[in-house]
Amino acid sequence: MDAEMNAGNPLIEALPPATDYLTYLTLVEQVLTEDNLPTLHQVLQDRELAINIGWDLVHILLPLLPSSEECLQDVAAKGNPREVILKVTEALRLLEFEPLDQDSDEEETQEEPGASSSGKAAVSTGEATAVPVLSDTVLPPLPVLKFEVLLDLLTTLHGRVKAKYPSRFLATSLQAVLTAYNRATSHRDELTLSTIKLIKTLSGTKRPHLPPRTPSGNLLHRTISNRTEPDPEAQSETPTADEQTLTNRLLQSFLTHIIEDYILTLSSEDDVPGFAWSSRLMEKYEPSRIIPGKKTFASRFSDEDIFKSRAAIVGQMVALAQDLGLKTSELVSTVMDPETEKQGIPGEEDEPPNSAEDIPLSKTGALLLYTARTIKQELYTNVSSEDAPFIHIFSDHSAILQNYVGVIGQQSIGMEPEALIDAVLALGLIAVEKNAVGEPADDEAFAKYLQTTSLISANTPSPSLRGHAHYLTSTILRSHPSSIVRLSFIRDTLEHCPYENLKASAVTWLKGETLEANSNIPPEAASSTHDSNNNAEDEDASVFSTPVALHTTAPFLFPDLTLAYGDIKDLGETFMQFRQELGFYLAALNFYYLLLSAKPLHGVLDIKSLHKDSKLEEHYLAPLKEAVKRFKAELNTDGELVGDESEEWVGQARGEVELLEHVIGRVETAGKAL
Repeated sequence: MDAEMNAGNPLIEALPPATDYLTYLTLVEQVLTEDNLPTLHQVLQDRELAINIGWDLVHILLPLLPSSEECLQDVAAKGNPREVILKVTEALRLLEFEPLDQDSDEEETQEEPGASSSGKAAVSTGEATAVPVLSDTVLPPLPVLKFEVLLDLLTTLHGRVKAKYPSRFLATSLQAVLTAYNRATSHRDELTLSTIKLIKTLSGTKRPHLPPRTPSGNLLHRTISNRTEPDPEAQSETPTADEQTLTNRLLQSFLTHIIEDYILTLSSEDDVPGFAWSSRLMEKYEPSRIIPGKKTFASRFSDEDIFKSRAAIVGQMVALAQDLGLKTSELVSTVMDPETEKQGIPGEEDEPPNSAEDIPLSKTGALLLYTARTIKQELYTNVSSEDAPFIHIFSDHSAILQNYVGVIGQQSIGMEPEALIDAVLALGLIAVEKNAVGEPADDEAFAKYLQTTSLISANTPSPSLRGHAHYLTSTILRSHPSSIVRLSFIRDTLEHCPYENLKASAVTWLKGETLEANSNIPPEAASSTHDSNNNAEDEDASVFSTPVALHTTAPFLFPDLTLAYGDIKDLGETFMQFRQELGFYLAALNFYYLLLSAKPLHGVLDIKSLHKDSKLEEHYLAPLKEAVKRFKAELNTDGELVGDESEEWVGQARGEVELLEHVIGRVETAGKAL
């Protein structure tokens, strides 16, 4: 910059020794604008000036991004790296992300380059940086841009620090990065790519960086380069091997925490929870279950940009974990550890660790990383196996369920993040596919496993995950050699479970067991009464091939509904409860209709006594018929149930009532034949 342009420029005229460094810094804070950033860049080439004021410039320059990025790089390359690291980590800890609504996004993407608006920096058309203006580049919000630039500064700064214990600086930086990353509410892919780039650079990994999914501020600060100065406080002692191990462990742990935060915050739109690992596995294991004409999960992850981006990012993290030497056996050890992960105090910084053994992996991150590695081997046959231990349902997968599902209490089972449930179920599906069930410690352990998976099938909001949990529950239930144990679980579910959809599943299990146990009934058995006492002595016989199973479950299959529907006082509330229980009613009645229609089973299972002893007609069918009659009348005459409800709601409710009426009619007709 020539002397004429510098004339009268306070940033030039006040340079030390004309003023002291503190006075000059105060002046910079007062007069700095985007227009004179090129001048500041010029004066910061003075190493002594950068060392003395650089660290205090960080908070002054950040609000002027992206125009101020070159000056920030000057500070990182020439200032005192130890002091600047403190300011960068402080800026990360103070970074706040504000969610943007759709309208503001649309407005900001239409701005011309060079304009600035609230929350978003724009490309400068002046001489602030040596970066060409990209007319088709849409910058992320300013906090996101700050995050990306601050992480770039850290890569420069940590490369300059020459200390005996560099891990102490790294531990502080990584905690600050994680604190800021946790706060982000949008632009997760861009932020995650920045953290991956940070780990690669700090670890010396040669693997190329993944390009951003869409043009963003990343394009701006990639071309900026600056000659770095040596650490003015460099120590002659080089880090020991233990120190290098500790540094690598910090990066391993940091990566597992990033994996946890990234995957658990993925949206689950269109019922694609996390990476839909369970669904993609089932498409491979059970292709006959794929619905014709419906797009598969596998094709969505190969064709749709949002899912391709997810897969590419996690692929980078899986590869990076391998580059860092993170062994699968160590991931499994963390996953299986029953100890609850210790949580740090929000807002407080942990003390730097003294050894690698003091640095734990993220417990959830370890599970997700282990699952990602395992899925890679399952879905892509050209991938060779790693050092992964073989997972069995008992006791490996049961331990995983205990460690990750329902940790708060049984009432929370199935309400965990859908991406976490997807990972847990995927591991169970793999074990089932490999026929690796194993042996439960006892019947209680077996029942506890089934209770957890069945509650997931009842509670999780994702339809696909509910289906996979049901499949897993049904498969493991059928795996137990004792029909008594299987019946005990089915009966317990019917009797005590508060979820009607799960009780409907129990009816399905009971029906499957009954039909399989009696699949070879000879025709003459239809007219003979089954001698249950003699059969009970046959250890190989299934309890489901005797009347015992149906007679012990009948009180819960067909409960006494007299009080529920005999005298309806609050019609609206009763109808709401009725709709919640409808699936269970239909499942039980359809199963019973099947029993009534299958004449070869009548004698073997003593259906006639079941029909009479359970008082099914008086206590179950009659109250249901009365309720249906009342509900139908109200819905057909714009009565109390209709109120302000929509025509669609009324039509659906009417259809449900008529469906139950039809099923009851079929059961009554079949019952008369007894």
